This record gives sequence, C-alpha cells and structure tokens, in this order.
Amino acid sequence: MSPEPRSRLCPIATGSDHPRAARSRRVGQHHRQGPSGWDRGVKKNGPQAIGRSRGGWTTKIHLVAADARTALTPGQAHDAPEGRTLLQRLGKRPCPIPLLMDRAYEGDETRQLAVELGYVPVVPPKHNRRAPWDYDQVLYKRRNEIERLFRRLKGFRRLFSRFDKLDVMFLAFITFALIVDGIR
Repeated sequence: MSPEPRSRLCPIATGSDHPRAARSRRVGQHHRQGPSGWDRGVKKNGPQAIGRSRGGWTTKIHLVAADARTALTPGQAHDAPEGRTLLQRLGKRPCPIPLLMDRAYEGDETRQLAVELGYVPVVPPKHNRRAPWDYDQVLYKRRNEIERLFRRLKGFRRLFSRFDKLDVMFLAFITFALIVDGIR
C-alpha cells in the first residue's frame, strides 16, 4: 500500500475527527508557515511630537545651528517655549554672542532669557509692537542661511513627509541629513 498523499496545510489538531476542524495554526496556513509580522510585531511606543495644525498632521523642527541641537514639537505648539528650552540647554556664555532668531522667538521672555545667558538677540520686532527695539539688520540678513539649510533638509523625502512615527528615529534621520549636508 502506498501512503496517503499529505496535504500541504498544517496537520489537524489532535482530538478532531473532521478534516476541516480547528488546526494548530490558522486555517489556510501551509506547513512551516508562521504568523505574520503584524501579530508579533513590536509596538511603536514613545514620544511622537505629531500634532494637528492648519496644514494637517505636522511636526516642527527647532534647530540651534551653532551646535546642531534639535528638538521636535507637535505642529500646533508654539515655537517660543521650545526655543527657551534649547537656549537653557546651551548654557551661559562668557562673552556676548549674537543670536539670530526667527520672529516666532521674539517674545519678551525669550529675548530676556537670551540676554541673561550672554547672547545678543538679533530678531526684528513684530510690526504691531508698541515699543519696538533696534537690531542689527545686516546681521539678521544672514538668517537666510538657516532658511536655506531647512530647504536642503526638505530635499530628503523622509524628512518632509515624516515617515518615522517615533521622535527618536526622526531625530536620528535629521542628524544623518545634517551630516550629509555638512559633507556636501
């Protein structure tokens, strides 16, 4: 007698009399086929800094260009609080150094913190300020170098479309993109 031809589907669970009864694996899986990665995948838990703003789900990148310190905030968050946090991480300077800032960081608290830490804030006042201040307009024109850096970073598709869910991975790729930009 020749042996019965074996089905390529997984063997039937013990104690079952019916050929289509519950199997040890999922119904329809072939021999040596395991569960998909979806079932055993690692969840992506951690800070994500993805927020809803007018443009959809976004993330803001804050950058101190002098030493490439970066921080992420959700799209709906204001820039100034994170800017103050980055300034505090930089620490106090022994001699005054000009600090070129975007208008989003022109608030009184941020400018006062910059002065306390030994920086000279170079930021124009908003047009609706009651008491505007003087600033170095020639030096402020160099801020376009930072804007051009962000434009070059947006050349990386993975950055401008935020493929990474977790902040850690997104910051790692920002660092990689900054290194590549520095090598060019």
